[in-house]
Amino acid sequence: MENWIDLIHEKLHGWWLLVIKMLPNAVLAIVVLFIFVFIARVVRNLSFRFVHRFAKSQSISSLASVVLYSLVIIFGIMTALDIMGLEKTVSSLLAGVGIIGLALGFAFQDLTANFISGAFIAFKRPFEVGHIVETNGFVGTIEDIQLRSTTLRTHAGLYVIIPNKDVFQKPIINYTRTDARRIDLEFSLPTTIDLSFLEREIRRAMDELLPGKAIRNFEFYFTAIEDPKVKLMVSFWTNSSKPEEYLKARHQAIVAIIHAFTSNNIYAVSISGEPAKAPELSGPQKG
Repeated sequence: MENWIDLIHEKLHGWWLLVIKMLPNAVLAIVVLFIFVFIARVVRNLSFRFVHRFAKSQSISSLASVVLYSLVIIFGIMTALDIMGLEKTVSSLLAGVGIIGLALGFAFQDLTANFISGAFIAFKRPFEVGHIVETNGFVGTIEDIQLRSTTLRTHAGLYVIIPNKDVFQKPIINYTRTDARRIDLEFSLPTTIDLSFLEREIRRAMDELLPGKAIRNFEFYFTAIEDPKVKLMVSFWTNSSKPEEYLKARHQAIVAIIHAFTSNNIYAVSISGEPAKAPELSGPQKG
């Protein structure tokens, strides 16, 4: 019994001596950890402002600041443990973090891909909130850009949430950043029509639209002969910051050209390659 008491006393005495020896290191480690916490907060604030200046995204700035804050804290913890002479604990923690990170990477690879794509979108900025874009088969106004997904509202009023991985990997048409688009209209007409007369009539009809500046740089070409018809292409440029402006200009041009045809008893067989199933053409003849 006395031997047991002596053994326990010696063990406790050894622990007490170890605590006394480790006390300065422990105090220094706590001081170092507090210093790293202070540095981490400073880094978090500065990184948030710096990233937000370039990314213009609250979510991206928050993510970057949190990641840097966490890295500084982890480095501080490792340094504090090293000061206390717990090198084996540091090695075990690093190995555990690596294994956990690898497992999470495989388990959430789609989520990770969305986050990485969201970061690239935030820095490259192919579009911004309020822009009208077309992507993944949807056309609408960008409502929100998050790290995981992008939200747009279609012209039909539907809210569509698209994963950033799909947005980043698929083509994007930004109508807001497209200053102008060209519209091509194709017609098939009989070769018996006076082509000079036809050109004058179409140019007159288009000139009536040009003062509004919605339609400009009008061009008129006969492109091919497919007896007994001749191919005609009418092209012009229009503003297209909004898809409806493009459709409106196309509509106005078609109405004006068809009116020029019908007022002279001319009927186009097709418009832009789509059969109109019109009756056999008649109108001014050559000569």
